[in-house]
Amino acid sequence: MVISMDRWSGKVAIITGASSGIGAATAEALVESGLIVVGLARRSELVEEHAKKLSGKKGKLHAFKCDLRNEEDILKAFDWTTKNLGPVHILINNAGVGSAGRYLSDGKTEDWKTIFDVNVLALCIATREAVKIMKENKINGHIVHINSLAGHKVVSFPGLSVYPGSKFAVTALTETLRQEFNHLGLKIKVTSVSPGFVETEMTVFNKNITPERAALLKTVPFVKAEDIADGIVYALSTPEHVQVHELTIKPLGERD
Repeated sequence: MVISMDRWSGKVAIITGASSGIGAATAEALVESGLIVVGLARRSELVEEHAKKLSGKKGKLHAFKCDLRNEEDILKAFDWTTKNLGPVHILINNAGVGSAGRYLSDGKTEDWKTIFDVNVLALCIATREAVKIMKENKINGHIVHINSLAGHKVVSFPGLSVYPGSKFAVTALTETLRQEFNHLGLKIKVTSVSPGFVETEMTVFNKNITPERAALLKTVPFVKAEDIADGIVYALSTPEHVQVHELTIKPLGERD
């Protein structure tokens, strides 16, 4: 199997949640591979700073301010991208929200809504818009969902609340899309990438976690955001007849 990103050079990719962590690392990897990347984030100024650091690379990073809880923001992002840069070929549904450390039995409804709005509904809306564009332009594109090990097994970690439920939904949605594309005769790939613990603002760099959770995080091994970005590039690099449906990336020594 020949691994190559050449066919994506000069093409457009959209990454949600691109201001930090996996999204920022993936944006850098795609820019270095020659793609034109649009990074969606509420903190678009961080994406702009990252874009400056990547100037002179083979591709280019653009920032677009977007609150993924707002459907209108997502629609505007796709419209702006199409009109200014061209049709999207790759969508990385990276944006995700974790729990605040509360138990499911005493959680807040507004927290639950935020998790499902970002982790599930925004992913569905962005996917719908990307597929619409790919179909109209006869693009054999690629959609990548950043899932989680918690989307396959409820890990023993207190305070996850509805987060595993939202990621189990991503697992189901990935397979639903695969079957839909087959039924419709579309050659659009869909990949679920399920990391274990990753060093991001949702974990070790989270300034708002409880002391109990911080202590627990010190007991588990981690992978880096760049490791996940490498996995995404691998899935994108496969030949057109090869689809990586599920890619699990764990840190060495992870117990669950």
